[in-house]
Amino acid sequence: MAQAKYSTHLGMVDILPDEARKWQYLENLIREEAEKFNLEEIRTPIMEQTELIVRGLGQLTDIVSKEIFSFSRGDDNYVLRPELTAPVVRAYVQHHMAQRGGSQKLFYIGPMFRAERPQKGRQRQFHQFGAEVLGSDDPVADVEIIAFMVQIYKKIGITNTTLKLNSIGDPDSRNAYKKALKDHLKPNFDKLSEVSQKRYENNPLRILDSKEEEDQPFIKNAPVITDFLNEDSLRHYKQVKEYLADLDIPFEEDPYLVRGMDYYTQTAFELISPDLGSQDALAGGGRYDLLVEEIGGQPTPAVGFAAGMERLLIACEELGIQLGDEKKVDVYIVTLGDEARKWGVSKLPQLRDAGLSATMDYKGRSMKAQMKDANRENAKYALIVGGNELEEGKFTLRNMKESEEKSLSFEEILEKLSN
Repeated sequence: MAQAKYSTHLGMVDILPDEARKWQYLENLIREEAEKFNLEEIRTPIMEQTELIVRGLGQLTDIVSKEIFSFSRGDDNYVLRPELTAPVVRAYVQHHMAQRGGSQKLFYIGPMFRAERPQKGRQRQFHQFGAEVLGSDDPVADVEIIAFMVQIYKKIGITNTTLKLNSIGDPDSRNAYKKALKDHLKPNFDKLSEVSQKRYENNPLRILDSKEEEDQPFIKNAPVITDFLNEDSLRHYKQVKEYLADLDIPFEEDPYLVRGMDYYTQTAFELISPDLGSQDALAGGGRYDLLVEEIGGQPTPAVGFAAGMERLLIACEELGIQLGDEKKVDVYIVTLGDEARKWGVSKLPQLRDAGLSATMDYKGRSMKAQMKDANRENAKYALIVGGNELEEGKFTLRNMKESEEKSLSFEEILEKLSN
C-alpha cells in the first residue's frame, strides 16, 4: 500500500465514519436534552478577533500566552477560538440579545483550537459542548446549568462522577482572599515554581491550579476562600447547595477550586471522573458576572460550563458504553443485468420517500459480491432483481438475518417494509 502524500497536522485528527456515528449520537443527545431545558443553540465563527480572546481569558493565562493559533490579515489580528464563552458573550453584546427579553439560555457544540502538546483526550483541534445563561444572578440559574451538565452524563450512562463545588465570592470577597493568599505565599516565594512566581502578582488564584510538585506544600496549607466570603456571597452559595440537595445532585465542596480570571464571581464547579485517570476533568464552569462588561457590554450576570467531547468519548470507551446503534441499511437492491440495474436506480427514491434507508451496488459487480456487500452494510433486507423478476413483476425479498425469502410485487414490498 502506497504511503499517503499528505496527512493531518499534529494534534488534529480525522473523524472517520465509524467514529462519526458516535459523535452524531452524542450531538443529538445533547440537543434533545438542551431542548428539555429550554436552551437555544448558538453558533459562532471559529475565528475571532485576538483582542476579544485576550480580554476574555486574560493576558497571563497559558492559553493566551502559549496556546492560541493566531494570524494577521492587513491590520486585523485573529485567533482560532480556544473556547466559546467569550465568543458567545461577544454575540450577546453585538446582537443586543438582552432586548429579546428574559434570560438568554444558550448552548453550543463545536471545534476549538489550542496549540498545546497533544495527549490522550487533548488535541490541538478538539470539541466542546456547553451552555451559558446570561441575564440572571439568581442561584436557580447556577443550579439549572449544573443540572443540565450532570443530566448529559447521566443520560449517556456515566455515573462514576464527582461534582466539585466552591464559591469564589463577589469582587470584595475575592480581593480580601487574594491579599490573604499572597501573604501566605510571600515567605516562600522563592520556593514556588517559575510559573507560580509569574502568577503571584497579577493572578495569584491561578497558583491554586498548579500541578507543579514544588507548589503543593504551600497550596495544601493555604487559606480557603470560603472563610473570606461576605454575607451576600455566603447567602448565594448556601442557596446553590440547597437547590442541588433538593434535586438529589450530590456534590463535594472543594475550597481550592477557583477560576483565575477577575471576571469570575460566586459559584465555581467541576465534574470529574476517575475513569479518565490523572486527567480526570469531564466538565467545568462557574459564574462570570463581570465578563459581559469586560468586553464592552452593560453589566450582566452570567453563568455557564464547557465540556470536552473527546474526554466524554474516552470515558464511554473505558466504561464499555456503546454510543448509538450499529450502521445498518433497510434495503440493499441486488441487480443482475443492465435492465435490472436501471430498475433499481429508479426505485431507490421510492424506498427513501417511504422512510427507508436504501442503497445498491455502485460498481456493477456479481450477485455474490453484491450479497457480500449487503452483509457488510448490515442490510436488513436484500431486494434481488433480475430479468425473470422484471418480466413477472415479482421480486425476491430476502431477510438477511433469518435467511428467509418471499416473492412480492414492489408495492407489496413497500407496504411490508413501511409498517
